[in-house]
Amino acid sequence: MRVLLVGAGGVGGAITRIAARRPFFEAMVVADYDPDRAEAAVAALGGDARFTAEQVDAGDEAAVARLLRWHRCDVLLNATDPRFVMPLFRAARAAGATYLDMAMSLSRPHAERPYEECGVKLGDEQFTQAADWEKEGLLALVGMGVEPGLSDVFARYAADELFDEIEEIGIRDGANLTVDGYDFAPSFSIWTTIEECLNPPVVYESGRGWFTTEPFSEPEVFDFPEGIGPVECVNVEHEEVLLVPRWVDARRVTFKYGLGREFVETLKTLHLLGLDRTDPVTVPGPDGPVRVPPRDVVAACLPDPATLGERMHGKTCAGTWVRGVKDGAPREVYLYHVVDNQWSMAEYGSQAVVWQTAINPVVALELLATGTWSGAGVLGPEAFPARPFLDLLTDYGSPWGMREQ
Repeated sequence: MRVLLVGAGGVGGAITRIAARRPFFEAMVVADYDPDRAEAAVAALGGDARFTAEQVDAGDEAAVARLLRWHRCDVLLNATDPRFVMPLFRAARAAGATYLDMAMSLSRPHAERPYEECGVKLGDEQFTQAADWEKEGLLALVGMGVEPGLSDVFARYAADELFDEIEEIGIRDGANLTVDGYDFAPSFSIWTTIEECLNPPVVYESGRGWFTTEPFSEPEVFDFPEGIGPVECVNVEHEEVLLVPRWVDARRVTFKYGLGREFVETLKTLHLLGLDRTDPVTVPGPDGPVRVPPRDVVAACLPDPATLGERMHGKTCAGTWVRGVKDGAPREVYLYHVVDNQWSMAEYGSQAVVWQTAINPVVALELLATGTWSGAGVLGPEAFPARPFLDLLTDYGSPWGMREQ
């Protein structure tokens, strides 16, 4: 397997460190718009000849396709933010490569009823091309990070091995992470966090399909394992709600994020001031007016999450709560994966949130390389058997857990 990794930021850098310990691939080309960042990611691996650095604009489909062909890469792994999903998705198909991402194409709210009806849903642009990918015998594995990704694998595992009928699947994400020296320092891309949290959340119900609610709706306190404890969680737009019902039979699917009250109020303020917008505004500059998206300004004013590991303390938990029936009796479980920041920094030099995101696409790549996972079309993690993934995740030294509720 020869892989083109596009994006050498926090998650991309963690992907290289995890992959460097595994023998399943022949080469990994690390490409970024900033050539210094790509070079630094490769240099950190101590001379592993399988890794090389390149410069590329993720929005330039032709350039990405040329890079795939030049290095004879059969897989494109997208570690950029969701704005670049579609150009990279199209570039992979143009070059005849397998495509893998950790998010999906962006949504657009319903023009008249944004908090009741879906407009363009997450992943819609990709799934409209599924028949073409399948006809060409190509695979696009979408949403293969931690959430979405591992959370979807948990949903498939629950359906296959733990339940006869599923009433509800609810992804629940929480942490007790703190960052020394900052009053407000998100542990993941603020651009992506704003996109997820301020768009109308999507809920799925059988018989009704997908519909939307108000941001931060249906608050609940969820008790997270391994010492994290109770965290208030709210509805947030997320890919799992759009993926799980395509392959797993459940009457209801939700995603709730443990943001905490202060974080929610900060996001509401950004929205109130228009600082969450992605359309450019004109501001004065020393050489004349400059057009800049307000959200990019917010991101530039905050620390890079990848650099916060040394200041960060605590654990992060990603997991899937499932309620249903097994052997005629009610059952409720929480399948989860916890990463301690102290461990991930000591073992890999990556902070917990980006490391937890990064390990899952590497596991998926290995399953594809060995033929354990295979397919054609645009597929989510639920489309593949879960047990091999969970076994290999444990083999990577990062076990998962299950708690009967």
